[in-house]
Amino acid sequence: MSVETLLFDPKVVTEFSRKQQEPEWMLQFRLQALQDAAKLPLPKVEKTNINRWNFTNFIPYTEEAPVEGLSQLPEEIRELIFDGEEANVLVQKNSSVIFRQAAEQLAEKGVIFTDLATAAREHEELVKKYFMTEAVKKDEHKLTALHAALFSGGVFLYVPRNVELEMPLQSLFWLSGAETGMLPHILIVAETSSRVDFVANYVAERDSQAAVSNSVIEVFVGQNAQVRVATINNLSQSAVDVTYRRSIVHKDGRLEWIVADLSDGRVISDNTTHLQGEGGNVNVKTVAVGTGEMRANITSSIHHWGRHTASDINARSVMTDEASSILNSITKIEKGASKSDGQQSGKVLMLNPKARGDANPILLIDENDVSAGHAASVGRIDPLQLYYLMSRGIPRKQAEKLIIFGFLDAVISEIPSDTLQKRIHRVIERKFQS
Repeated sequence: MSVETLLFDPKVVTEFSRKQQEPEWMLQFRLQALQDAAKLPLPKVEKTNINRWNFTNFIPYTEEAPVEGLSQLPEEIRELIFDGEEANVLVQKNSSVIFRQAAEQLAEKGVIFTDLATAAREHEELVKKYFMTEAVKKDEHKLTALHAALFSGGVFLYVPRNVELEMPLQSLFWLSGAETGMLPHILIVAETSSRVDFVANYVAERDSQAAVSNSVIEVFVGQNAQVRVATINNLSQSAVDVTYRRSIVHKDGRLEWIVADLSDGRVISDNTTHLQGEGGNVNVKTVAVGTGEMRANITSSIHHWGRHTASDINARSVMTDEASSILNSITKIEKGASKSDGQQSGKVLMLNPKARGDANPILLIDENDVSAGHAASVGRIDPLQLYYLMSRGIPRKQAEKLIIFGFLDAVISEIPSDTLQKRIHRVIERKFQS
């Protein structure tokens, strides 16, 4: 039986769901999504032809052995987890959750931090209320339908009312092996006046030929809640990396997205936030670095529905070798969202003649009493900057690296976490060493 046949075989999906002891409604949800996937088109991606990208040629489910501690993970995987043995972390390899660790204080505060299958069994009504009901829908297009049918592992994070968490919670998604698939679903619910930081790392081994990652992140920010979500994607050149980030922010809620798209293959990175409640705020910080023949479409989209809402998109992209990226920033202020403020900035730096980049700022304003603005630029390394550094005895490669980090640090330095800043710097450094 071919991989293609396996992918669309309802028996495989049913067997997996039964094995996970999922409730009946979730199995039926999967099977309906499988039917939708067969007839829905691929998403329309601005200025990027994705028709020949590999979205379906992978093995959706593999059994991976669990580990008893972080020390059993390979060093290159273990180093991605900060706070060491004290970390609140979930690790997923391909389709299997192989490790989970959470401090006892979390449960004492009513926090739920587990994989999605366990949450669906133990907190069924809570999961059913939020899972792919509002932020993202299974029938948006073929890729969301495939995700809804085949998702595995993932994270369910629930923070009760008035609970503030000081330590970040983490997840690590590890794509390993040829023609494998990884489809984690992250669902974060922060109730009124709560606070939480969450970090998701996506990494692939070098031998992950024709591998596919199709991930969805849903975030619900309650009234006056504060949520920060950081995602660092670093998949291999042969992998297709698809990530849909969806969020809904209620009255006076504050959400911060930190997005580092550092994968080397084919990338669709889509981030959409709906500011539904009055006074809601979202801040999106995005960096992308492309090497080799990487192709990326990176979109940040904000919809203002409530009055006095505010948004800011700050995106930077660096392309080298023959890499290419499309950087889309979309701010939509709906009718009735008066006194709202939407700002955006997108800049692309190309390091050689074969690299390509494009920055597309889009403002859609349906209300008069608002503030909105954008800035966009695409260019190459300033030869005067390069000459100045080289005239001071700095080798050309090192001079280029200094200029690149200076360009990206306009965004990275704003990240309110030294650990995250160092982690992103380390990944970028390795890219320019290889």
